[in-house]
Amino acid sequence: MIDSTIHEPLYRELERWRAAGRVARLWLRDDDATEPTAALERLLSETKSHGIPVTLAVIPAFTGAPLAQRLAGEAHVSVAVHGWSHHNHAGPHDKKQELGGARLEETILGELYEGLLKLKGLYPTRFLAMLVPPWNRIDKGLIPKLPALGFESLSTYGRVKGESPLAIVNSHVDLMDWHGTRGGRPMADLIGELVAELQDRFAGSSEPIGVLAHHLVHDAAAWDFLAELFEATSGHPAVEWVSAAALVQDQMSMT
Repeated sequence: MIDSTIHEPLYRELERWRAAGRVARLWLRDDDATEPTAALERLLSETKSHGIPVTLAVIPAFTGAPLAQRLAGEAHVSVAVHGWSHHNHAGPHDKKQELGGARLEETILGELYEGLLKLKGLYPTRFLAMLVPPWNRIDKGLIPKLPALGFESLSTYGRVKGESPLAIVNSHVDLMDWHGTRGGRPMADLIGELVAELQDRFAGSSEPIGVLAHHLVHDAAAWDFLAELFEATSGHPAVEWVSAAALVQDQMSMT
């Protein structure tokens, strides 16, 4: 067990959960996969060795048989639809977005349907009918149209708000400092954010906590956080790492 004082807030919070006989549910999403890489091998190895299910948000336009063949035997991996091509269609002064803006709705929905069919064909046993919008952004008007395409769930970022025609399984703790170094965020910041999410759930929220990774751009700081998080939580009596498929099924069974 790692004994750095940086991790003490997490250990204390997990001990509070354990003492109360409660179990926090965590899940792991990793974005932007398209093909086998050394970084993907590292992610697969570390998640598998700790028994952590992982959902890979795969970019349909740029993926194919090599990734599908590599993942075929990885029972702890599920595959979600990461938009179509992860192409930014927003203006130069707007936030990056593929799914919305000035684009024709039928064009966007056509691409998403094509992406869903492609990944469903490539991953007959790994596919999860989940849409992960690039940059976690999608026009609200598109969401009611997703079930007709075959989508059962949606995953963006932040606490779930309001009703939805799909199951919502969001991410909450992003490893990367996208607006600064573009590397892994400081360990203390990530621990603090995770503890805040745990405290929110202890207070009553039933929403699972999503950890968001991007294996292709991880630096040492990002990999270190994942390794230490897995070490601190894997097998801990107060933590259950849950697959996205199980979380979707939970929500669908309540509707």
